[in-house]
Amino acid sequence: MEQIHSVMMQIGALKNRLLETTKRIQALDTQVMQAARIRQDRLTKPQGSLGQLEELSIRLAGMTGKVRPRFPRKAVMVLAADHGVAAEGVSAYPQAVTAQMVLNFLAGGAAVNVLARQVGARVIVADLGVVSELPEHPHLQRRKIGYGTRSMTQGPAMTTQEALCAISAGIEMVMDEAKQGLDLLAIGEMGIGNTTAASAIVAAISGCPVADVTGRGTGIDEEGWRHKVACIEQALTLNHPDPTDALDVLVKVGGYEIAGLVGVVLAAASLRLPVIVDGFIASAAALLATELCPHARSYLIAAHSSVEVGHRVILERMELVPLLNLNLRLGEGSGAVLAMPLIDAAAALLDEMATFEEAGVSESEAR
Repeated sequence: MEQIHSVMMQIGALKNRLLETTKRIQALDTQVMQAARIRQDRLTKPQGSLGQLEELSIRLAGMTGKVRPRFPRKAVMVLAADHGVAAEGVSAYPQAVTAQMVLNFLAGGAAVNVLARQVGARVIVADLGVVSELPEHPHLQRRKIGYGTRSMTQGPAMTTQEALCAISAGIEMVMDEAKQGLDLLAIGEMGIGNTTAASAIVAAISGCPVADVTGRGTGIDEEGWRHKVACIEQALTLNHPDPTDALDVLVKVGGYEIAGLVGVVLAAASLRLPVIVDGFIASAAALLATELCPHARSYLIAAHSSVEVGHRVILERMELVPLLNLNLRLGEGSGAVLAMPLIDAAAALLDEMATFEEAGVSESEAR
C-alpha cells in the first residue's frame, strides 16, 4: 500500500511538471510577426518572390519574439531506446543495432554527425531505454527509464509513470542545454522497432486504417510488412488507446525515446525555441506533444516529407508544410539538420537584405 502511494505521488509530481511546462507555451507574437512582415514586404524584391522562405522568416520572428531573429547556437537531440515489439520480427535489423548506433553517434560516424558538422550544430545523444548497458562516455546522457519497453502486442508498452518520467527527462534535457546557449533545436531518434510504434500512434490518433499509415521502416519485404500491420492491429485491439488522450496513446503503444521527444518539444516551445522536426518517428512525438498542448504546434518546423506513408497523415493533421522532399527515411535527426541552412537563409534574408529605401531602388508601380 505504501509503495502504491509513493508511485501515485510521483505520478502526480510528474504530471504537475508537464502541466507547468505546457502552461508556459504561448501563442506566436503577432505584433512581432506583423513588424517582420512589413520589413519583408519592403525588401528589394517582388513581394512573395522568395516563397516559403518569406513565410518561414515571419514565423521565426513570431516564435522567438524578435523581428530579425538569428540562430548561431544550434543543436540536434538524438534520443535512443529499444522497443519490446521488435521481438515480434517487425524490423529488418536486430535490436542490437540500437546500442551499436548510439556508439556510432558518440564516435561521430553517423549521418547526423556528418551533417551536423556541416552546419555547426552540436549533437546531443541520450539513452532513454536501450536494452543493453552502454559503456561510459562523456557525451552520453544517461536518462534510462527502462531496458526497452514491453511489447505492445502483449499489453501496454509502458506504465504511466514511465511515460511521464521519459517526458520529464526530455524537458530536463532542453532546460540543461538552454543554459549553455541554444537558439535552434532539431530532434531525432534511434530505436529498432520505432516505426511500428509511430504507426500505431498515428493510427490511434487519426483513426486511419493501420495499413494506410504503416510503411516498410528499415526495408522489410511484403510479407514482413503484412506481419507488421497485423502486430499493430493486434496492439490497438488489445490496448484500446484513447484517441482523445495523447498520454494514454503514448503509454499503450509508444516508446521511451518518443516520450522523451514529447518533453523536448514542449520544453523548447515553452522557451520560444523553434523546433525542427525530422521524419516519421520524430513527427509522431511532435504530434503527441501538440495533442497535449495545441500551442506547441506553432513552434514546429517540418524538415522534410518522409518516404513513410504515415508521415503525410501527421503533417496534414498538424498543418505543417515540409521544407524538403528528398525521399529520406533514415531518422536520427538527419533530415532536420539538413533543413538548418534553409532556416538560417530565411532569417538572414529578413535581417540583411536592404529595403527599397535603404538601397535607393525604385519600387513597382503596382505596389
